[in-house]
Amino acid sequence: MLIDTHAHIYTPAFHDDREEVIRNAVEAGVGKILMPNIDVESLRDVLRVAEQFPGICFPMTGLHPGSVDAGYKAQLDKLGQSFHDHPFIGIGEIGIDLYWDKTYIAEQKEAFREQLRQARFHRLPVVIHVRNSFDEVFSILEEEQDGSLRGIFHCFSGEEREAGMVTSLGFYLGIGGVVTYKNSRLPEVLQSVDPRRLVLETDAPWLAPVSFRGRRNECGYLPFIAARVAEIYAMSTEEIAATTTRNVTDIFGEL
Repeated sequence: MLIDTHAHIYTPAFHDDREEVIRNAVEAGVGKILMPNIDVESLRDVLRVAEQFPGICFPMTGLHPGSVDAGYKAQLDKLGQSFHDHPFIGIGEIGIDLYWDKTYIAEQKEAFREQLRQARFHRLPVVIHVRNSFDEVFSILEEEQDGSLRGIFHCFSGEEREAGMVTSLGFYLGIGGVVTYKNSRLPEVLQSVDPRRLVLETDAPWLAPVSFRGRRNECGYLPFIAARVAEIYAMSTEEIAATTTRNVTDIFGEL
């Protein structure tokens, strides 16, 4: 069984055919789909989809760095209240994104730090978004790591040095469609990474693997990502599926 550790299957991109997309994913061997949240508004849809597809779709809560603004504290308060009513498997997606706009860099850093502390309190793993911000993210994570923090660097596409830093801190690399792209350096970087530190993801509806580039990404495309990773390690797809599924269990427990 494959596990898609990062899919926004709850977003409007899937409103018209979500059930079919999930059915196709299951038929393709993707038995579980983990759903990172974006903001207060999206949480309702995350929870609704988790309720509609129990045992397949699993909810997280968190404030995406792209949703952080001057009013981020009010959002964090509301998201924090949801812990009283709902069982979440993790906190995500959280982090720092300096690609588009640096206006709220201070707020992004503080929101990230606060959610890491929330993860420690609730003993939950985190799913971390990093874009043009590896040094900023890692510095805060290193300060907050007391040995209990665990989780995934979502959509990892960094250098060998960064991969080593992530795994040395006890975290895993989330590998998605980028690994299939012709000009990606990720296959070369992964040669220095133990596959026991990897998990697989689609980031649906974004970042479709090469055969589907330019189209909406779906959880059912995860086997194409698994096949490319297997090729990099000269392993079978079944071996990569088994390894990454065990890794997910190490991070999130039995789902």
